Amino acid sequence: MYKLKKISLFILIVGYLVAGANHFYNPGSYYKIIPPYIPFPKVMNVLAGFFEILFALMLIFAKTRALAAWGIILMLIAFVPVHVQMVIDAPFLLGGTIKISPMVAWIRLVVLQPLLILWAWWYTKSEGELMPFKTMGSSNNNV
Repeated sequence: MYKLKKISLFILIVGYLVAGANHFYNPGSYYKIIPPYIPFPKVMNVLAGFFEILFALMLIFAKTRALAAWGIILMLIAFVPVHVQMVIDAPFLLGGTIKISPMVAWIRLVVLQPLLILWAWWYTKSEGELMPFKTMGSSNNNV
């Protein structure tokens, strides 16, 4: 279980780093899915990208991991209106290339979103130190 959790943590960190960076690299695709009743979509996009990167970096360190995981959970809950809007607007093209069908939008909302929340929740538990990378002088291998 230790190796699975370690690999899973690494994937989670990389995933949120890439997702956060994409908010800055390809912001237009995010503006289109932010519901019209949410003010300042450009600011919201920047904040989402910033916090995804921040939480990813916080996941690296055992001392901030649980806080980062709770932050990710709250962020994913805050993103629910975006995914509801995707269901309402489907079908549409995301980023001009990816076709989002109603079925894909529903799966994203009803299946993927809860799984992402559970994945982050796995790291809110105090099971000892789990470092994705060995640090100098670290010999703690507890899960």
